[in-house]
Amino acid sequence: MKTLKLTLTGILLMFLSFGLFAQSSDPPDPPGDHGSDQDQPGGQAPLSGGMILLLGLSAAYGIKKLYVLKKTDGIINKTDE
Repeated sequence: MKTLKLTLTGILLMFLSFGLFAQSSDPPDPPGDHGSDQDQPGGQAPLSGGMILLLGLSAAYGIKKLYVLKKTDGIINKTDE
């Protein structure tokens, strides 16, 4: 019964929140020189530092998961015995 109440409350809140998204205003007009060959703000955002950090952390996470899997004798078989 408790999960039914929680589910129905969640569905009700989800449907009531759709009306809030309909109240947005139109975006502002682009500047006069939009689309020209001049430098535009935000067009040269550096991505390399964040990408290197993301790839390094994901590699470390994968190595940790493999280490734990090997340590708990999961799918990887022991070759020491």
